[in-house]
Amino acid sequence: MKPFSRTSGLKLATFAGLLACCLSSAFAQEASIRKNLAERLPNFPKIEEVSKTPMNGLYEVRVNGSELYYTDAEGNYLLQGDLIDTKSRRSLTEERTTKLSAIDFGALPLKDAFVQVRGTGKRQLVVFEDPNCGYCKRFERDLQKVNDVTIHTFLIPILGPDSNEKSKNIWCAKDKSKTWLDWMVRDQQAAKASCDTSALERNVDFARKHKITGTPTIFFADGSRVPGAVSAQQIEKTLAGIKTP
Repeated sequence: MKPFSRTSGLKLATFAGLLACCLSSAFAQEASIRKNLAERLPNFPKIEEVSKTPMNGLYEVRVNGSELYYTDAEGNYLLQGDLIDTKSRRSLTEERTTKLSAIDFGALPLKDAFVQVRGTGKRQLVVFEDPNCGYCKRFERDLQKVNDVTIHTFLIPILGPDSNEKSKNIWCAKDKSKTWLDWMVRDQQAAKASCDTSALERNVDFARKHKITGTPTIFFADGSRVPGAVSAQQIEKTLAGIKTP
């Protein structure tokens, strides 16, 4: 075994010193950003994370889970918008937000959703919807083109009292999936029905906790979230890119 030389020891000590210096500088910059923004913008949300971006001198400030701002090393300036990598033509902000808003698919309370299985059903899709949502109706009609998929639909009546009534009638129907599609695709009103609808309350609580504020909101098996009425082509493209066991 080669003996540990004095030169090697000096190099290691130098590297350790440089690392400690860099870490100290990074902590100081983060502390400065947090302190200055808190003092100058007292109504600014609580900062959950400060991190460097690929752009020299620019820092990401994360608040409210997945809301992103950008600032300099001293917190003198603050801006919000898309950070674009011009070489790869990618929105780094969008990629980061998508990652932050992802959800553990296995943690979804699927017992509080009703299920549609089409074809083999081997692909998984979760949708949060309100029966009075016009965009949801458009989405459901387009979704009829997607096959070999299992769709878990969570009803979240958030658009008004009538949404709650419609959701209850659909949830309490003998055939939830058929009743749902009759209304969303064929404009056939659900018959009045009653049952235990505590699942709807849990769905609204879950949506609030995970910042699901609009309908439809879609989740894929990899946990990625897509808000809005995306097309069947976009659904197929995303599903095709997800590896299934």
